[in-house]
Amino acid sequence: MERVSLSETDSTEAVDGVHLAVLAGTESMNVQHFEIEPGAVIDEHDHPNEQTGIVFEGELTFLVEGEEIVCGPGDSYAIPGDEPHAAENRGDEIVRGVDVFSPPRENPSWQE
Repeated sequence: MERVSLSETDSTEAVDGVHLAVLAGTESMNVQHFEIEPGAVIDEHDHPNEQTGIVFEGELTFLVEGEEIVCGPGDSYAIPGDEPHAAENRGDEIVRGVDVFSPPRENPSWQE
């Protein structure tokens, strides 16, 4: 069993105002914590990994195929692999949550 504490993990600022920390993982999936500052934008992108997640604090607006989907505290979401998506924190508070990627993201560009 692997145990990874968020308090002992370094985060990386992947893009302006978006802080990511890779947590526990296996060969099939991994967990990533995120903090997204007010006004931060994650430009449209895609990846082969399936992505599911949950928002614990704040509201995150996803943009998928021209549709806006707002996820707030307690909302979970699922994004199929290779589906283009973007996200924005349009609120006044930090958005905090976790994502699970399957298979695990190997060497995402933000880790460089």
